[in-house]
Amino acid sequence: MGFGEKAAGEPLWKQYRHEFPVTERLIYLNHAAVAPLSKRAAVAMQAFAQDALDNGSLNYDQWLDTYEALRCSAARLMGADRGEIALVKNTSEGIATVAMGLDWRAGDTIVAFQEEFPSNVYPWKLLEAQRCFIKWLSIHDSLARIEAECEGARLLAISFVQYLSGKRVDLNALGRICQKHHVFFLVDAIQGLGAFPLDVEAAHIDALAADGHKWMLGPEGCGILYVRKERQDSIFPKEFGWTNVAGYNDYASRDMTLRPDAGRYECGTLNTIGCYGLRASLDLLLEIGVERIGPVVQRLADQLAEGAERKGYSLLGERTEQNGSGIVCIQKVGLDSRKIVRDLKDQGIIAAARKGWVRLSPHFYISPEDIQRVVAALP
Repeated sequence: MGFGEKAAGEPLWKQYRHEFPVTERLIYLNHAAVAPLSKRAAVAMQAFAQDALDNGSLNYDQWLDTYEALRCSAARLMGADRGEIALVKNTSEGIATVAMGLDWRAGDTIVAFQEEFPSNVYPWKLLEAQRCFIKWLSIHDSLARIEAECEGARLLAISFVQYLSGKRVDLNALGRICQKHHVFFLVDAIQGLGAFPLDVEAAHIDALAADGHKWMLGPEGCGILYVRKERQDSIFPKEFGWTNVAGYNDYASRDMTLRPDAGRYECGTLNTIGCYGLRASLDLLLEIGVERIGPVVQRLADQLAEGAERKGYSLLGERTEQNGSGIVCIQKVGLDSRKIVRDLKDQGIIAAARKGWVRLSPHFYISPEDIQRVVAALP
C-alpha cells in the first residue's frame, strides 16, 4: 500500500501516532504552551549532540546545510521565499526586531489588540511611551471597525490565533485592509503556524514571527521571522552582531553592509541543536500537509468543546468553522480551574490553567478516543 492509499484510508492519528511516544503515557492537550517533540525531532537533536560530542565542529558544513534547509522548509510552510526567512530565538525576538527596527516618527499610529499575549503588547506600549499613538482594539471588533481605525495608521499587529480564547482571525481579510490603507501587517503566528494553513502572499503579510515549540512541534528557543523582501530595507536590525553583515565569513572585514536577505536579522551564532530539531519537525508537517492537519485539529477541539458543554462547562468565545482553532478554554461555576488541571494531570491528561479557565489544546496525533477520555474525566 502506497502512502497516498494509506493516507486516504487511515486517520492521521493512526498514521503518525508512533512519532509521538508521549502518547504511551499521557493525553497531551497543552500544545498551546509547550509541545512534546516528535521522535524525528528528538532523533535529529540526539544525532547532532552525539556528533558534537565525538567530532566537535568537524562537520560544520552540515550545520550550515541544516540552517539553510530550515529556512527553506519554513518558507514552504507559509508560501514565502527562503530569502525572507530569518532564524531567531523566539516570537518575542521576531516581533521586537520589527517593532524596534522600523523608523518611527512622532505621532505614528499603531493598531494593536487588548487580548494579545504580552509579546505582542509590550513593544507597542514601549513605543507608545516614547513617541507613537496606539489604537487599542479588541479581537472581537468587526472588520469594519478595524478598517476604520487603520486609516492613517502605520502598522497593525495581531495574532493568527489568540492564545486564550483560541479565536483564529481571517488573515486574508485583514491583509486586504492593510494593503488598501498602506498599513504594515505584522502577525504573531505562534498559536496557529503548523496547525492551520497560512499563506503570507495571499494574506499580504509584511512580517511574521513564531517560535517552534508549540504547534510546529519543535524545541524551545528556535523560531522563525519572516520579513517580506520589499520591507527588509525599512527594518534595521537593532540587535547587531557579526552575522548581520554580508561579509560575515571575513573576520578581518569591517564592512557593515547588511546581508541581502532576511539573514540580516540573525545576530551571531544560531541555536544549532534547535535548528536540527525544528527542521525535522517542519519536514514532518510538510510531509503530512498542514491542509490536512487543520481540519483534524479543529474537529478534535470541537469534540472537546461540545463534550465540555454537555457537562455544564461554558466556553470562552464562540467557536465557528471560520474562527475555531486548536485551543479550547472551558470553565464551570464553583470549580477551580487550577484544581481541575491538577486532577487531570493525576490521570495522565496534560492541560493548562489560564486566567481562571482550563485551556485544552490537542494536535493532530491525538485520537477521538483520547478526547472522549478527557471529557469523561472532567468533573
